[in-house]
Amino acid sequence: MAWPCTHRLVSGVWRATEDSLGSASESSAPVPKLRLDELLDELQARLDAARGTRDRVHSLLEAVLAVGRDLELGQALQHIVEAAVTLVDAEYGALGVIGEDQRLSQFIPVGVPDEQVELIGALPAGHGILGELIRHPEPLRLARISDHPASYGFPANHPPMRTFLGVPIRIRDKVFGNLYLTEKRGGGEFDAEDESVLATLAVAAGVAIDNARLYDRARQRQRWLEASAEVTSSLLSGSSEQEVLDLLLARATEIAGADLAVVALPLPEARELGVQIAVGLGEEQHRGLVLPVEGSFVGAAVRTGGLVVSPDVQKDPRITAGPPRWEGLGPAVAVPVGTAERGIRGVLMLARAAGAPLFDEGESGPLLGFAGQAAVAMELAERRRDSEQVALLQERDRIARDLHDLAIQRLFATGMTLQGAIRFIEHPEATDRVLRAIDDLDETARTIRATIFGLRLRETGPAAAGLRTRIVGVVERAARALGFTPGLRMTGLLDVTVPAGIADAAVAVLEEALSNTARHAKADAVEAAVAAGTDLTVTVTDNGVGLPEGGRRSGLANLADRATALGGTFTARTRPEGGTELTWRVPLPGE
Repeated sequence: MAWPCTHRLVSGVWRATEDSLGSASESSAPVPKLRLDELLDELQARLDAARGTRDRVHSLLEAVLAVGRDLELGQALQHIVEAAVTLVDAEYGALGVIGEDQRLSQFIPVGVPDEQVELIGALPAGHGILGELIRHPEPLRLARISDHPASYGFPANHPPMRTFLGVPIRIRDKVFGNLYLTEKRGGGEFDAEDESVLATLAVAAGVAIDNARLYDRARQRQRWLEASAEVTSSLLSGSSEQEVLDLLLARATEIAGADLAVVALPLPEARELGVQIAVGLGEEQHRGLVLPVEGSFVGAAVRTGGLVVSPDVQKDPRITAGPPRWEGLGPAVAVPVGTAERGIRGVLMLARAAGAPLFDEGESGPLLGFAGQAAVAMELAERRRDSEQVALLQERDRIARDLHDLAIQRLFATGMTLQGAIRFIEHPEATDRVLRAIDDLDETARTIRATIFGLRLRETGPAAAGLRTRIVGVVERAARALGFTPGLRMTGLLDVTVPAGIADAAVAVLEEALSNTARHAKADAVEAAVAAGTDLTVTVTDNGVGLPEGGRRSGLANLADRATALGGTFTARTRPEGGTELTWRVPLPGE
């Protein structure tokens, strides 16, 4: 500590002065002028030393107060290094922050021009003398850096450095980092007083850094809470799932300072995840990927049901599947959106560039809560949609009753009136027209009956929602893998004229066709059409790369087999304007 050192120095000055003056006054013999001059010079030197110590103590106090005012962590670290350089009169200084891997995760230099820092290249990671202080967190003072066994020289374009002084910065008995000072100005060496002053500053720096970190975490937590509220509000206000996922990704990226953000959603196929959104560094290599739960980083979050962190995602042993896609990236974190008990709705992954700070506990903890809040909001939105669906079904029942009780009865009455009027018609052509009108009324009544039947359809099992609703569900699920919502067109009495077996096959065909498109087409526009007439036709078109020549077509063979089993046909062709067109057609039974 600086205080005992300073006290001893000041006390020594005054004791020496008193002894000298006392000896001179007690002697009865005249003091030679030369001896008196020496005593006065010594007194002046000690007074100057005491004045210098006083000034240094004042400078130390001012430095402690200055670094204690900073609440922004980055500013606090910079000011600590600048204060250290000034206090011990060093030409160069730096503060190294120790990461979870016991290497330097941050390095803040002072005294070296920015142009020279760029010429030196990568900042130190914690080897040599810097690593010695990490391995042995005790003050280290060297007259010559090159004489220490751990020293192995400097990189090219590095300024020459001879003397060295380093002290650790502790926060609650844990080493946060180290202060490094080199090149005592004037060509001298760092002394014990320099070490004591720097150690005192390190104690104050630890308190200041701790306060800045607590303040930063409080601000981060507040930002996560605000983002959670924004996502919840967006979901409950009726925004689409795609819009909400975009918002979720944008807020997480902004708050966590990530260079790449990815959202992966479960696919209908078991144990697979589809990357629906990827934004940032290397996004092209991630967007649209289909990854297994076993062997992928996002899959690890699903398997564990909690947060997973990697210091270097390029070398993470959990990644054994998928193409190489992590170049330029380093620290990463993935968190499930949802729980295993309630169902995992997706995975949010964030990554930083190689060499960036790791995701520490203060950052990853709020991220887990943010994802949990998003999952709750998505579940509430789903329950709201279910309530709206119930209301819609009730409205359909009302419409069906009105059609049955009003429209059909009036059609019957009109038809009977026309039939009764035929005997009064003498002109044969007029009779034919009235008979055709009666047939049209009968056909209209049958159509309305079919519509009523469709509105009131109540089945059990997977077809309970009706074919139209099932088709919409397939398209919504496909949007997750495609990254956009495909176009959809439905025509004909799908809920009435299509038997259950053919309906099941059509749903499976549409699902597999859209899944194949998401995997292989690399398209940004997809259209699906389902039409019921004498045949049931399912058509899927895209603007992607088309059908590969000689490529695997096992998925297309499955679609063809389904059509053949029902007496239908299946064709797949590359469109002249680019992309692929799949057409699946099977006959419907007649009345």
